[in-house]
Amino acid sequence: MLAVRDSVRLPYVDSLPMIPQMTTTTLKVLARMLEEPSDEWYGFDLIDQTKIKSGTLYPILIRLEKAGWLESRLEDVDPHLAGRPARRLYSLTGEGERLARAELKSHLRDLRPAARPSAPRRERLA
Repeated sequence: MLAVRDSVRLPYVDSLPMIPQMTTTTLKVLARMLEEPSDEWYGFDLIDQTKIKSGTLYPILIRLEKAGWLESRLEDVDPHLAGRPARRLYSLTGEGERLARAELKSHLRDLRPAARPSAPRRERLA
């Protein structure tokens, strides 16, 4: 069922968790983050470890944050002392971790080969 959130307020729809688009690349990012779910990640670190290009990664991080699966903050550094701008750090929310694990489990289940019907048993001749 589709519901337009901006034009009509439906309490039961607004209370449902938003499921972001689950592409293979999104699942790859979530799988990497779930390996160390309490860590904070910055974009270049995820790019380096997943080999996903920045033009693909950052929209994924933004979608996951808008859905409430991630939260972000600017790192607490003095850019002049660090010699670089502060990094945006991303971390899984508790709900995001739970939903990400469920999504990965579901997709892995879907990738399993279908069970072949077993062949009828033949009687052995003695």
